[in-house]
Amino acid sequence: MSQKLEAIFDGTSLQPMIPLTLKPGTRVRIIVESVEASTEDQSKSFLQTAKSLNLEGNPDWSENLDQYLYSQDSE
Repeated sequence: MSQKLEAIFDGTSLQPMIPLTLKPGTRVRIIVESVEASTEDQSKSFLQTAKSLNLEGNPDWSENLDQYLYSQDSE
């Protein structure tokens, strides 16, 4: 069985970034290759994502959400 994963070296040991599907005591072979951290690999919270969109709108969006979503503009 083979798994490819990333880990972080904490100064003493390697800490996998995802859970391993191995039984305790399983012998493994490890090949260490440094990887550059990219911004794509880092998870963002919803708030970070929303802020990065630089949305603009009326300051009363949250108070009048239904009006903005469901009102019919008469033309």
